[in-house]
Amino acid sequence: MHLAVPGPTSKGPADKFIGDVYLNALHAGEQPSRLRSAMVRFSPGARTHWHSHPVGQTLHCTDGMGLVANRDGEVILLRAGDTVHTPAGEEHWHGATQDSLMCHLALVEHESGQTATWLEPVTELEYQAAHSKHTR
Repeated sequence: MHLAVPGPTSKGPADKFIGDVYLNALHAGEQPSRLRSAMVRFSPGARTHWHSHPVGQTLHCTDGMGLVANRDGEVILLRAGDTVHTPAGEEHWHGATQDSLMCHLALVEHESGQTATWLEPVTELEYQAAHSKHTR
């Protein structure tokens, strides 16, 4: 057993995020574990690009409010305490609402070292549309 020390805070790269996003790696499992976890903080309006995960992803919102949307048009409003799972291969994005910070724990498993396939940015039109169709 050992105390896991979070990695230093790094700014989310522009080829994966829109707006100000900050990440702290929390855990990178050693074999046989494939778990990777991070604390991700989004400023209002910040979000990921479209992406998918080979083994799925679980997000647990710890603060603020955010959105998770998939290609089918489903949108979920996240509030502190909410947990959402995206299945393996499902293209989606997530981020803060327009007027709130959002922080979540991201839990993924890697497959041959890969945790995500990154795609195109979420357009402003897609982002605005998500605000009007979220489910709660």
